[in-house]
Amino acid sequence: MSRAFRILEEVGANCPPLTVKAIARRCHLNLSTTYHLVRTLTYEGYLVRTPDGGYMLGASVARRFRDLLSSFDQPPEVHEVLRHLSAMTRRTVYLGQFVAGRILITDLVEGPESPYLEDLEVGLGVAAHATVIGKVLLGELPRARRAEYLDDQGLRRFTSRTVIDRDALDHELGALGAGPVLESGQFRDGVSCVGAVVRRETAETSWVIASSTRADEVPQEVVWHTVRAAEDLAPAF
Repeated sequence: MSRAFRILEEVGANCPPLTVKAIARRCHLNLSTTYHLVRTLTYEGYLVRTPDGGYMLGASVARRFRDLLSSFDQPPEVHEVLRHLSAMTRRTVYLGQFVAGRILITDLVEGPESPYLEDLEVGLGVAAHATVIGKVLLGELPRARRAEYLDDQGLRRFTSRTVIDRDALDHELGALGAGPVLESGQFRDGVSCVGAVVRRETAETSWVIASSTRADEVPQEVVWHTVRAAEDLAPAF
């Protein structure tokens, strides 16, 4: 299964379409295994063979993506807001929310001026104490519920700046106001993020829109656009 996902990720990240030999080389797989996996993925509609012998993503990927958004209670227009925010800022933007009691990334759009963060992908849980998405959503919880969440998750140190002392973290979260929340170097060295809450009147929990950048500080224009995106989403719910 993991090898099939690697093939889909590699094909999706490249244009023009890739040949089987190119897929094998990029995914570090032997050629016979690659032929077998590509044939299966094509049969299931996840890949499509082009006339010149290359492969590109098929319609089944789009269907699974729509299914994923539906499972997260996320209408399609939410992704468009993220796409617009990424286009305006050239940064990677994320949507985070509580799903079955866990803080997850439920959507993202990549931007060229942000680093790739392999631990922040759609469907993955976040380190709530070290990421701006987690901090915003933890700050929305009653203190007792927040303590339960952190007891279950733990306070792993990611960088020298990661707050791993419970009292210090409670103080930080308690000081969060209604405006944007900033995080610098706590999850990855040299990476800063801004998050803004999307308050959903028809749901029990909020969403968070976040943007990441390669810097010790988030540029003010990125902060501004992130806040505006969160405000744009709020009236829809």
